[in-house]
Amino acid sequence: MRRDGIERLLRGLYSVALYLLAPITVYHLIWRGFRQPAYFQRWLERYAIYRGAPHTRTLWLHAVSVGEVNAAIPLVNALRRGRPDLRLLVTTITPTGSDRARAAWGDSVEHVYLPYDLPGAVSRFLQHHRPCAGLIMETELWPSLLFGCRDRGIPTYIVNARLSERSLRGYRVLAPLVARALRTVRTIAAQSHADGQRFVRLGASPEQVVETGNLKFDVNVPEALDAFAVECRRHIGARPVWIAASTHEDEEAAVISIHRRLRQRFPDLLLLWAPRHPERFRVVAESARAAGWTVSTRSRTRWPQLGDDVFVIDTLGELMCFYAGADVAFVGGSLQAIGGHNLLEPAATGTPIVTGPHLHNFVEIAQRLEAAGALRIGADADAVQVELERLLADPRQRATMVAAGRDLVELGRGALAKTIALLQPVLPPQA
Repeated sequence: MRRDGIERLLRGLYSVALYLLAPITVYHLIWRGFRQPAYFQRWLERYAIYRGAPHTRTLWLHAVSVGEVNAAIPLVNALRRGRPDLRLLVTTITPTGSDRARAAWGDSVEHVYLPYDLPGAVSRFLQHHRPCAGLIMETELWPSLLFGCRDRGIPTYIVNARLSERSLRGYRVLAPLVARALRTVRTIAAQSHADGQRFVRLGASPEQVVETGNLKFDVNVPEALDAFAVECRRHIGARPVWIAASTHEDEEAAVISIHRRLRQRFPDLLLLWAPRHPERFRVVAESARAAGWTVSTRSRTRWPQLGDDVFVIDTLGELMCFYAGADVAFVGGSLQAIGGHNLLEPAATGTPIVTGPHLHNFVEIAQRLEAAGALRIGADADAVQVELERLLADPRQRATMVAAGRDLVELGRGALAKTIALLQPVLPPQA
């Protein structure tokens, strides 16, 4: 009884705090909306206000943004094939995550924004969608949501679960509440032993944790990848090409500096540039033009032109294909303390990889890729430029890295089958 009383007290204090802070969510949406207009849309979903009748036989998966949606693609596709009778609902928090989900699945999978973690909104969300199970990708621990699922008998799973030391420290601010919420989860399907142990340190019981591996290894290479790469190369010609992928605002000046220095040795070098967030598409194009370069974009010319110095990939869902058109890839979020982004996509498409040092979100994958000889890590932007220059000048080394990366991806596959097996007992009988 004492434990139940403590839980009620903690939940009550948490809920009061969130309701007091609720007006700030409106200001947040407005502030983000000035940078990304999509934040001005679909506000009712963020407070779980829906039109229409409640749903049934729903399998719900939450993927906060683009990276988590990409990681979920193999799982969602397998569920669509195996259980076409189930209604699949994918929630995200960001508009870019929403756009990626729609690009991946169209109308075959329903999408709404996950509501704020207010008890009333959580209750409306669960009452309307009535999930038979909830799958939370990677690391999204919202106490009201997890308690609400438990109170309604909805089994929840954290799949492809990862928890960095940095995130662990962040959650410890609410450690007593988060630990209790975490123990409502049926299974934590951890990417690695280290991730699983960090969840235990956060409050999960060891019996909850299963090591399944990383779903990102089960990445599906697009069927049209080879044809896309050939067409891309037909427009580029024999020029050397590098791609700066998933870059963030504070990395943009470094990308421009790196490209300028690389072009001193490779005067006809082309940069394919894919910013992480859509609000940066126009900005990076203008920055490249201000640097004195000829710039075109995917949305306007579709393909790089012979005279281009920079080609901005201002679309979503095409990054893997453009990886295949580059000689070497720099993966962003790694020159500033973002923690890196998916390194397995360029490895799977056959592109040598260079990153900066900030890889705390992908520690194990980075270590495995580096040990296999498929990844070069630069200590700063200058070191990244040196590594890119070496690889652009050495096709034999690039070929060695390509083979190592593809072999590692194939060796790491298997998390998808393990995850599907975990979910089978809670899926309703097939209609």
